[in-house]
Amino acid sequence: MRKKGEIMKKTITIQGMSCMHCKMRVENALKAVSGVESASVDLKKGNAVVTVVANVADATLLKAVSDAGYDPTHIEG
Repeated sequence: MRKKGEIMKKTITIQGMSCMHCKMRVENALKAVSGVESASVDLKKGNAVVTVVANVADATLLKAVSDAGYDPTHIEG
């Protein structure tokens, strides 16, 4: 079990991103989630690496990406 405040990295595979606008939109959506310390999108790999400092539910991160207009297909971490 993880301790509250523990730093974790999660990788989200995302479909539908193709440009810098997509990158910024997804990063901003993820950074707006409470408990997210950083988010970095790699367009070439089609994923986002998210650092969270709290117990952020995977569903919350996936919803943020979906609400930004993209299709998260997998999350690990």
